[in-house]
Parts: sequence; C-alpha cells; structure tokens
Amino acid sequence: MLDLLAHNTALFAGACALLGLVVGSFLNVVAHRLPVMLQRQWQADGSAAIAAERFDLAFPASHCPHCKAPIAWRHNLPLVGWLWLRGRCAACQVPISARYPVLELAAGVLAGVAAWRFGPGFAALAAVGLSLTLLVLTQIDIDHLLLPDAITLPGIWAGLLVNLGGTFTDLRSAVIGAVAGYLSLWLVYHAFKRLTGKEGMGYGDFKLLALLGAWLGWQALPACILLASLVGTFYGVVSIARGAHARQQPFPFGPFLAVAGWINLMWGEALRAAYWRAAF
Repeated sequence: MLDLLAHNTALFAGACALLGLVVGSFLNVVAHRLPVMLQRQWQADGSAAIAAERFDLAFPASHCPHCKAPIAWRHNLPLVGWLWLRGRCAACQVPISARYPVLELAAGVLAGVAAWRFGPGFAALAAVGLSLTLLVLTQIDIDHLLLPDAITLPGIWAGLLVNLGGTFTDLRSAVIGAVAGYLSLWLVYHAFKRLTGKEGMGYGDFKLLALLGAWLGWQALPACILLASLVGTFYGVVSIARGAHARQQPFPFGPFLAVAGWINLMWGEALRAAYWRAAF
C-alpha cells in the first residue's frame, strides 16, 4: 500500500485529503479550547480553584455546548457526523454551527491540494503540516484576535528543521527569513505607534511572519507582506463601507498573512518572479 501511494500522486493526494479531514476535526478542538486554556492560565495566577480544575485538549470529552450531552463517536466523524445529525445536537436538537464541518472540509482540501502540488514525499507532508497550522491560526485569530505562541513559536522551529535539507529553501535563507519576518513587522508596529500613538497590530503577527520566513525563506517575505496588505486593506475598506466593521474596531491581520503564506508555499516561485518583474 505504501509503495502504491509513493507512485500514485492522485491516490497520495486523496489519502492526504482524508487525513486532513481527520486532523481538521482535531483542529476544531484546538481552535475552540486553546484560547480558553490560555485565558484560564492567566486567570489561574492567584486562583487555586481555576488552577486545579482540569481543562485541556483531551478533557472534558466532546459534548454539546448547549445541553452538555456527550457526543457519540459516530457523531464525531469528520463531515459525516454533522450531516448525519442534519446540523443539530442528537440530544437537544439545538443547531450545531456550520463552522465545524467547514473547518474540517477546508483542512481536507488544503491537505489534498498540497499533496497534489508536491507529489508523494517528505515535502508534501511538510506542506500539509504547514497548511493545517496556518488554517488553525486563521480560525483562532478570527475568533479571538489571537495568534498563540503555543503554535507560532514551535512553527518557527519546525520550519528551520524542515529546511535543514533544503525542502523549501536553504537553511541560510530560512534563518534570515525568520529574523527578517519578525523584525520587519516589529519596525512597522513601532513606527506606526510613534506616529499615531496607536497599536496597529499584535506581536503574534510578527511571529507568524517569522514562521513564514522560516518555512519559505526571506525571498518570500516581500510578496507575503504585499499580498496580505493589499487583501487586508481591501477587506477593511469594504467592511467599513458596508457597515459590517466599525472604523476604530480592530480586525485580524493574521488570516491575510496565512493566506499569502499558503499561496507562496504553493506557487511562490512564479509569484516572486511576477513581483520582481513588476517592481523593476
């Protein structure tokens, strides 16, 4: 079976897509629980009751947030469980948000596309890992305006390790990319704050761009920043014009960096060539 996967790109991509669906179910848990875990850690300083009460990615078991009824294993199957229940809790019939199957489907699609793009091998598996990491960071930032260090910092180290053998870029470019990714947004942040007295972004954005630099090399950073800024600005202007977003209300920049990073992962060389042709 492994030999068949290694020589059949379509079958390999399909297997990775199924793996993405399964991991996507876990990503729903991470996106929902990790911010709560971090909040509880902050609150636990000085609160023995909160510190003693267990809450993590494994406990308590999956349950309906409305009636607290446990979710049967068959109802927890990626996509299938939600469709089987017709989007409602089996116990109380309260609607289950469509965001859960959407995240699972997105994980499957991203994993399948990454596997198809790189073909059977380590590069594809690494690309799947990065794709799913960017997906869960996007969901958390949308929900909480937060890019947790628990994901971004290991992601930076993982990028450097992956590129020890030059998987996506050489190690020198990866190290420079991690440093330049962090410092570039750090400088923009402090310049903006000095000029306006306001904070234009969070430190999590610096670390996310450092992560992208570690995985893709410093050469990808200009295209990532440009694409994320253009799409983010367009989104902000349209949202404010439609009244969907208050002018002074912050919105997450992480998802735009994540999308720009994923596009560079998939088609970075062509994108960078077009960027430099346009610039010069």
